[in-house]
Amino acid sequence: MTAAVPEVPPSDYRLLVPRDWFRVDLTRERWRGQLKTFVDKEFTGSSSPAEVARSVWVDLRNTAESGLARGALEFFLRSESAEGSALPASLLISWPPMPRGSAPTPEELAEKLAHRKAPGADVDVIDLSAGRTVHARTETTLDFHVRMPGDVGYLHLAFSVPLSGTQGPMGDLCDAIARSLRWVWDTTNSYG
Repeated sequence: MTAAVPEVPPSDYRLLVPRDWFRVDLTRERWRGQLKTFVDKEFTGSSSPAEVARSVWVDLRNTAESGLARGALEFFLRSESAEGSALPASLLISWPPMPRGSAPTPEELAEKLAHRKAPGADVDVIDLSAGRTVHARTETTLDFHVRMPGDVGYLHLAFSVPLSGTQGPMGDLCDAIARSLRWVWDTTNSYG
């Protein structure tokens, strides 16, 4: 069981992500250049046609833009293919804007997500050290909606593992990354 939720929202979070996952900071205007750097690096020396690299860049850009519309903060990418011909494994971290105190309980959110997810999706409420969490798993995706202290909503960790799936070692790694989440408080902030 987790401890009671503190009244003060955190100022930041910490997450342990392996060094070989490429980080794109979506809070800065330069994120498109960072994404292009990742794609260029993945396809340098590849025998894949240029159209494949362009398609991967467009898919990743669209994912980032869609995430930004829902409060995305960071995008981590890991290549799963030596040739770079498949989309990489990824982690999109979002904090959807929500008025303080208006977030549903984890049980209410789990019920809503269970109705929206594809048949066969596993949706449940779990306890992480960071707080009560709605966990949703499909064959290729893992979602962790972590209730934030101070009743300011949920931090959403959205993992996509299109090639190896969520039941193997990559799924286990994604689970370990989510379980590493810790909150950071700025002691100079005062919230009212």
